[in-house]
Amino acid sequence: MNTAYWQEVMNRLDKKVSGMNAQMDGRSPHAAGADGKYDNPATDWWTSGFWPGMLWVMYDMTGNEAYKDAAWPWDGRIGQWFAKPTEELHHDVGFQFLATAVFKHTLTGDADGLRLGLEAANYLAARYNPAGRFIRAWNGDKHGWVIIDCMMNISLLFWASRVTGDPRYSHIAVSHAETAMTYGVREDGSTKHILSFDAATGVYIENFGGQGYSPESCWSRGSAWGLYGFTNTYRNTGDARFLNTAKRIAHYFIAALPDDHVPHWDFRLADDKRMFRDSSAAAIAASGLLELAELVPTGEQRVYADAAQRILRSLTEHYATWDQPEHEAILLHGAASGDSLTDVSLIYGDYYYVEAVAKLNGWKHRVF
Repeated sequence: MNTAYWQEVMNRLDKKVSGMNAQMDGRSPHAAGADGKYDNPATDWWTSGFWPGMLWVMYDMTGNEAYKDAAWPWDGRIGQWFAKPTEELHHDVGFQFLATAVFKHTLTGDADGLRLGLEAANYLAARYNPAGRFIRAWNGDKHGWVIIDCMMNISLLFWASRVTGDPRYSHIAVSHAETAMTYGVREDGSTKHILSFDAATGVYIENFGGQGYSPESCWSRGSAWGLYGFTNTYRNTGDARFLNTAKRIAHYFIAALPDDHVPHWDFRLADDKRMFRDSSAAAIAASGLLELAELVPTGEQRVYADAAQRILRSLTEHYATWDQPEHEAILLHGAASGDSLTDVSLIYGDYYYVEAVAKLNGWKHRVF
């Protein structure tokens, strides 16, 4: 590994994120279009934890109190939604509170961070369907829906078991991971986005394409969520089934990458649909691959670590806004799917890029 290169990237990130902190002015960013300005959805939106999460990572890496001060109130801002009559909070409380309350408690020992993190874990655990052994996705009438994204949210439950000593949180996380592994990952390591179960009986019905091209395609960001999520599940359980699943997904992801190592929004696209890349999928997968490299035998580590660095070098040298200080995002050319939020910057892409670069500079305080 070229240590000096990644240290220089970290220095550039310090300058960039410091500038973003001055620009953001309390907003809860999600997507930035051609004008380079991040939007400001309500704090109940699923992405609300990523900007403060980025600030916490940068505080941990630099000791700059300005990052800590800006990140500090965010768990409370998001936590207010627990007391409101809303159905907007759902399975993504993991994304929202791992990056805020759990970071805050981990780095500072703050009691409110612990309280809100556990409240979020209780909320997530309450969405568990014991008949189907899954955590329900979204709200409304989607009582039997499960999505690959939630493999990342269950890290909140593993954390709750560690800090409370109560294994029930982990039991739910493992059950959900087993269901996602059984029905959501194909033999070749490709992943499905949405799974549908009979909510009353737990019987599996079918899968939907969701944000992917089709039910039988492989949405690249979903693949990245699965890669990282099953890696985390193995880290928390030591169960080799989850490690083997993470490796299968990783091998599929790496093999399907184009020449510049940044995926299109789906891995199974007709040629005329290959117009959009997803830098966020690349960043998420790179961070997950670095985790995976730490957990495999020495002889296998370079497969995953080298792939992660190839991805991150491409993002650094071809997708970043280093020469655009007025641009509020770090990475360009993200895509939520092929027909929504195409060719935009996405705050979760920025977060996982920062997280991955921090790992290459020795960062150890993982929460996802």
